[in-house]
Amino acid sequence: MGRPKRNVLAPNQSLVRVIRPEGNNLFTCELPSRKPVLLELAQRFRNTIWVKRGGFVVAERYGESAEETRADGEIVNIVRDEKLWRKQPYWCARSCCL
Repeated sequence: MGRPKRNVLAPNQSLVRVIRPEGNNLFTCELPSRKPVLLELAQRFRNTIWVKRGGFVVAERYGESAEETRADGEIVNIVRDEKLWRKQPYWCARSCCL
């Protein structure tokens, strides 16, 4: 997947680094603030795409009114062409510490 054509980072979205898979489409990821979060893979990506350890993804955090789930958010996009993404202005502002 290349760079999305829509507004990439909404206020509740951030670029995160994948730390390790937890099974059942769950992944432990690291926010730019180095805080670990548990995210689930969006339904449209399941069984079609691989998420590699150390790679970057766009995560959308669930709000306070979300139903009771084990995950803190959802992976909504996967960074495949990292060089292209790093040239974008939101990369440095959100994840330069990664």
